Amino acid sequence: MIESKDLSTSNKLHPDTLLESKPCKDLMRPKLIAIGASTGGVDVLSTIFEKLPRELPPIVVVQHIPKTFGTSFAKRLDSLSQLDIFEVTQKMRLEKSCAYITSGDSHISLSYENGHYYAKPIDGPRISRHKPSVDILFRNVNNIVGKNALGVILTGMGDDGCIGLKEMYQNGAITIAQDEQSCIVFGMPKKAIEMGGVKYTLNIEQIIEYISNFKG
Repeated sequence: MIESKDLSTSNKLHPDTLLESKPCKDLMRPKLIAIGASTGGVDVLSTIFEKLPRELPPIVVVQHIPKTFGTSFAKRLDSLSQLDIFEVTQKMRLEKSCAYITSGDSHISLSYENGHYYAKPIDGPRISRHKPSVDILFRNVNNIVGKNALGVILTGMGDDGCIGLKEMYQNGAITIAQDEQSCIVFGMPKKAIEMGGVKYTLNIEQIIEYISNFKG
């Protein structure tokens, strides 16, 4: 799988460049699931979504993909899953039994308005060398959902996501990393574990089981 990334250390920008950290402390926010992946993630996400039931909270996904691949990837997942899968190309209200894939070459912005979550694509520089960035997804989720979120970091090269996932963990959210044995590349999950931002390290089947039971 081709990744959208910049390997130059000098161009590695912190999430603060695009989005301030303002952790949500509202204990009554509805649940939401956030998943970040890179190298090997397309196949792992396909396996996960094929087995997820309906009636789950909204799921928002960042997979490092080229700009032209977002639509076909969303359609592929939609064909496999009981859930309804959408690419986020404009402002959308997030619904139960649905998953939302960030477009290639766009970050995602989340909001909470009148009792509903919304997502929209936003422009900006590469964060943690990526656009879309998993760190921006997880920080958004921490800012908008708080402790009622579930964050999952899957197979991938590099360290995108470790900052945002640790912020979620510190704010009381459940955080999961894919284990080394089931990863194509144990980069992103490993860094998140080393940073102290992971509550559970699970294989793919265990991740599917945990997400499937994250209802409410």
